[in-house]
Amino acid sequence: MINEAAVDAPGTPIVSLPPQALAVLTATAWSELPHVCTGLHNVPDTPDVLARLLDTDHTRRARAVWDLYRLLLDRERVFPATAPAALFVAALLDDPRTLTGGRWERRAGRRPLRAELLNWLASFADVARLDSVDGAGAPRDLAAARAARPTLLTRVAVFCEDGDPLVREAAIAATALLLADPALAASVPRYAPVVRDVLTRSADSYYRWIARERLETWGEDTTALTAAEEEHRAAVGRAHALAEDPFGDGQEQATGWLAAQPEDTAALEPPGRRHPDWTAPEPAAPHESAPEPPTAVRGSDPGHRGPWRIARGEERDEWTFTPYIGVGPLHFGMTLDEITAALGEEGSVSSYYDPGSGERHLSYADFRTAGVRALFRTDRLECVAVNALTGPQVRLEGTPLTGCAPSRAEDWLVHRTAHGRLLYSPAADPVFTDLGLAIRAQRAGDVNLTRPLFLLHGWLDLWHSLPSEEWDCR
Repeated sequence: MINEAAVDAPGTPIVSLPPQALAVLTATAWSELPHVCTGLHNVPDTPDVLARLLDTDHTRRARAVWDLYRLLLDRERVFPATAPAALFVAALLDDPRTLTGGRWERRAGRRPLRAELLNWLASFADVARLDSVDGAGAPRDLAAARAARPTLLTRVAVFCEDGDPLVREAAIAATALLLADPALAASVPRYAPVVRDVLTRSADSYYRWIARERLETWGEDTTALTAAEEEHRAAVGRAHALAEDPFGDGQEQATGWLAAQPEDTAALEPPGRRHPDWTAPEPAAPHESAPEPPTAVRGSDPGHRGPWRIARGEERDEWTFTPYIGVGPLHFGMTLDEITAALGEEGSVSSYYDPGSGERHLSYADFRTAGVRALFRTDRLECVAVNALTGPQVRLEGTPLTGCAPSRAEDWLVHRTAHGRLLYSPAADPVFTDLGLAIRAQRAGDVNLTRPLFLLHGWLDLWHSLPSEEWDCR
């Protein structure tokens, strides 16, 4: 039962809510409206996420905003809880507490909570334009998302003239995407000029893309805007090439020019975004050679390859992997204490000193009994490495990922991946961006076995993200 005057989310202070938001929260049958991971261990339910958006502690507030993305708009999809959550978020916008500033998981720089909530509503509106055939959600959930657009426009559009430029840009972006609703077409002439005047000049490349895409859809000429964007990209590319060449002419000038450019605060792979320069590859035919777990070589002791002990299949825990959510009992965003409780053992912790803050921060923790390494950023779990020899058997669609022949695992993953880029680290480790999964190799005698890494977006560049100790795990 939710208190009529306040919400007491577990582990947080009592948070009073604006009347409209409280009405949405109390009138919605949340138990019947799951998000992508409803019911999983340590994953909050939607009401708990929403209640924390106005928490007095910024860490919990930022975690709640991140949960909006990862649980309610996971991988460009809407869920039964998404549309009512959007109505709740919109009802918070005029609360003075949303003026509180801070840093948020998906974007560079500082901005008020109000701007970041508007950014989430823009992402919601972007996904709501997609169809079930695009994998954007069940028809019923997409219909609910689209039905919410007129109400959302009423609450969002009032901030299109806000005095804070970050709030103003986010509101205009959300408004432009909400106007994809045919029922709102009469409002397009009112907002098209501000979309052109404000968003096309934004430092945020996602906002500029929204402006070009919407203006073109509304019948306006965007030739000059497209040409300017292409020239800007080319100039940035040329400057980076010069700046990275220590023997070329113009390195100093290029470095200075790049430093003077405004920081692009666009979210990494914003939900619903269809970049004009990116085309999804054609799905390959099903591949038969799924990876197989290793077995001990003849002549070795049971479960061993020479001196390297390999856990037998029956010894390994069975875990499943949900891209960008977590693996087994571990979910991204957990603290060390939460991981310790989930695994039932104390980890061997490595930390580093941050001279900027004067504090020590977690780097990683090894849980040897479980056979996993938890890697942290800002003291929150953002990467999990599973030991190839003794770690749990992690499965994706029922196929094992731990302790397999690397070539077989890579081959199977390449053929099952329907979209997203395939990257390779300098060590030739394949990184599957649509999954947040990297496959590294770990030695067992003369054999290499798969050591899967489960990652958030910010860790896809393995070379710059992983600590040196991780590269030594071979």
